[in-house]
Amino acid sequence: MTVTQDRPLTYSKMKGIAKFFSALLKGKKGGFTDFIHKVSSQQLCKRSETQKLLRGQGRLRRPQEECTLSSADHETALMKPSDFNYLKLIGKGSFGKVLLARHRTRGGYYAVKVLEKDFIVKRKEQRHVMVERSVLLKGLEHPFLVGLHFSFQTPNTLYFVLDYVNGGELFFHLQREGSFPEARSSFYAAEMALALGYLHSLKIVYRDLKPENILLDCDGHVKLTDFGLCKEGVAVGGVMHTFCGTPEYLAPEVLLGQPYSHAVDWWSLGSVLFEMLFSLPPFYSHNKADMFENILHAPLKFPSGASEAAQSLLQGLLERDVTKRLGESCDMEELQQHSFFASINWDDLLAKKIKPPFIPNVSGPCDICYIDPEFTVQPVPASVGVNGRTHPGGASEIFPGFSYMNPTEMGS
Repeated sequence: MTVTQDRPLTYSKMKGIAKFFSALLKGKKGGFTDFIHKVSSQQLCKRSETQKLLRGQGRLRRPQEECTLSSADHETALMKPSDFNYLKLIGKGSFGKVLLARHRTRGGYYAVKVLEKDFIVKRKEQRHVMVERSVLLKGLEHPFLVGLHFSFQTPNTLYFVLDYVNGGELFFHLQREGSFPEARSSFYAAEMALALGYLHSLKIVYRDLKPENILLDCDGHVKLTDFGLCKEGVAVGGVMHTFCGTPEYLAPEVLLGQPYSHAVDWWSLGSVLFEMLFSLPPFYSHNKADMFENILHAPLKFPSGASEAAQSLLQGLLERDVTKRLGESCDMEELQQHSFFASINWDDLLAKKIKPPFIPNVSGPCDICYIDPEFTVQPVPASVGVNGRTHPGGASEIFPGFSYMNPTEMGS
């Protein structure tokens, strides 16, 4: 990737450079989960101690949250690791790797997320993995969510076979361009809003909206990915308590350890929109404690050139008083009525009838020019295509009901 010297050192570029050296930004790249786990061995504080961190005296903890797992295990041998040719490493997450793969007999390209069971169990993240599986199934019903085609497991490993999206992370494009024009930012924000609104209608709160989790497909449309921090069963008006998310995009009620609702996603959308328009998240500071203090108390300031409509929307989304935050009472409908989106025909947008403002220049599914070379230059691990011996009991009991095949692909 070439960075021209006449551009300023933007926040995204700075993150791209600093991730090789900074534990914080490495944690951000893989989600705030990594950061929390790095410090979890040091008796991390509960939410009453959040104020200590804001004074530079404490650390944060993401407590374990409850999620019901299926009691029945209907594992089937419909898919196995050796059914795929693994072509390229295209990403890394908290618990494993993501690879570009092609099915040996069916054809078709997929992103295969490979997770190590021991690592997941050691960090007590089994429930989050099963929640991610559940949300991924619902993603197939929406054009702006990454969906699940197959899932299967071996004694040591879990496999998610997902939509393959090769237009690049929004993070990648912000690194390269610094910021986007208002029309482009509006288009992406509108598609994100439709995706978030759909999740909310299913009583799911996303909780980790950030540029690294927003992909562009080959046509230039948004696809949200990485649903490990989602919370199911939360109706509009319902509340949660778990501390989780990525520092730059956390809503103030989460920082304060207060009960929170689906409105945290609208705060995060405001933070991402601000970054798209102005290169930096709204309350960013290199010092975490200062950044948290800014999120809680600093005035929202706009660089010159921001339109009145953009300022109005951002003020509504980044409202600290949740009862006054845009989207709190009527969810996505409130955003759709805002003047910032006046040019958007929402039905056409959902039907993907509006031409995206930027179309990735990819020659085909094997074109990985928008995927970070940090991943693609690495060899494909030989272990990912090893089937392993499936057996009842043992590791499979920890992830009951994990295996899945999309019914539409059963006979293909």
